[in-house]
Amino acid sequence: MSTANSANSGASKPASTRAKPANKFEAAADWTDGRLGIYTLAKSNLRKIFPDHWSFMLGEICLYTFIIIILTGVYLTLFFKPSMAEVVYHGSYAPLNGIRMSEAYASTMNISFEVRGGLLIRQIHHWAAIVFVAAMLVHMMRVFFTGAFRKPREINWLFGAGLLFLGMFDGFMGYSLPDDLLSGTGIRFMEGAILAVPLVGTYLQFFLYGGQFPGTDIVPRFFTIHVLLIPGIMLGLLVAHLILVFYHKHTQFAGPGRTEKNVVGMPLMPVYMAKAGGFFFLVFGVIAAASAIATVNPIWAYGPYRPDQVSTDAQPDWYMGFSEGLIRVMPGWEIRAWGHTLNLGVFIPLMVFPLVLMAIWVYPFIEAWVTGDKREHHIADRPRNAPVRTGFGAAWISLYVLLLIGGGNDLLATHLHLSINTITYAVRVGFFVVPVLTFFITKRWCLGLQRRDKDKVLHGRESGIIKRLPHGEFVEIHEQLPQDKLYKLTAHEQPQPLELPAEVDENGVARKAGPIAKTRAKLSEAFYGEGGQIAKPTAEEHHEITSGHGHH
Repeated sequence: MSTANSANSGASKPASTRAKPANKFEAAADWTDGRLGIYTLAKSNLRKIFPDHWSFMLGEICLYTFIIIILTGVYLTLFFKPSMAEVVYHGSYAPLNGIRMSEAYASTMNISFEVRGGLLIRQIHHWAAIVFVAAMLVHMMRVFFTGAFRKPREINWLFGAGLLFLGMFDGFMGYSLPDDLLSGTGIRFMEGAILAVPLVGTYLQFFLYGGQFPGTDIVPRFFTIHVLLIPGIMLGLLVAHLILVFYHKHTQFAGPGRTEKNVVGMPLMPVYMAKAGGFFFLVFGVIAAASAIATVNPIWAYGPYRPDQVSTDAQPDWYMGFSEGLIRVMPGWEIRAWGHTLNLGVFIPLMVFPLVLMAIWVYPFIEAWVTGDKREHHIADRPRNAPVRTGFGAAWISLYVLLLIGGGNDLLATHLHLSINTITYAVRVGFFVVPVLTFFITKRWCLGLQRRDKDKVLHGRESGIIKRLPHGEFVEIHEQLPQDKLYKLTAHEQPQPLELPAEVDENGVARKAGPIAKTRAKLSEAFYGEGGQIAKPTAEEHHEITSGHGHH
């Protein structure tokens, strides 16, 4: 036993072929790699390919503005006092000297006029929040119109929808914190909407506000929700969203060499990271410039909140404007029953508000159910090649814009010298008419663009060269498209509508299709039937025309 031990102890280990660390930093990296495997992780991921297309920058703007919001928000929390305790203002803004106000409002005034750079940071924070929600909405529309929500990205679509929803409400709570006359009006508006909920409205109001409005609890509670709860959830969703983007890879538009199984683009390191870093500072610079030039939410002009006053031109940030529009255009209906009053003028808009958002969020799952397509899709669609989807998205945007107009009916009336009642009635009618008209116009537009693409494939593009034929006729010479253009115009798929099973089986026994199957078949026909898409030109048609039969 001792001999064996001595033999083992005397055996020499194989010499390492790895060079010794050049410095302490490389030694620290080697030490970390031995425990975390960072070299292997970096080698497999830092060379990951990302497609290069301008529309992908929309998602980057979302990420960069979120980072700007976090950075500026941390700075503002150092000076903001989330308290409803009353104080008398004695600051550098003379018009409000001697006015009683909450500590929240006084500290916001202090940030704006006393803290070095405080007003600029406030403006950057607010402008970044506005751009953040706008970028998320436009980014989601890009994903929607190109079909980038299809398998395997359905979960990521829901993550993005959740981020948009949370971003809207966190922005609302953020501009409610200063306790100025404008934000106080918005909080009172929210209280009225909560109280309109039957049975549980008063309980929800007490849970959120801690008692009668305005009370002393609303700003501290909003502060906790605004800086801790919602940002924490959003940060988790954002990390999960980016992980799934990295795992599933970006979609890419059709083109030569691009398939469902590869990605054509640039590596993450160093090209993409260098461009992304530069773009971050560009976004930060543009937002900082806008913040220095255009004032948003000048709380000193509104004054502190008082329950007996309402600020002139009271408007929420644009992304909550459609909820304001729902309230303003809804008739003031009420129902009294069993000693209680149901305020339909507020309750119905409160119920329609999430339905407007859900309409666009659940569409991808409806489309998947209609097509029955269970394949993975990594090639993005051109919007014209999905007329029904594009028409639905355009109809949703038209409804959103229409409700924004309804939410600003007073400003439109005063600035354009129109009757506010005329604007309100027009928005009421348009709520049912405009989305339908937009859908059909957009669908027909897409079908027209498909016919134009088909004509280009078969007959080529107009060259502008006029030729005179032997019999005297003048014709324009058409030039055939290059192969990459032909591929782009013909690479899209054209699903066929689902068909109901035969009325009798192979044994002659009748079998009836259920209402769900019939509904699915009708929807499929509407999506992909004769009126839903233009048939792509076949190779035989292209060969016949380009070989000289009827082609100039």
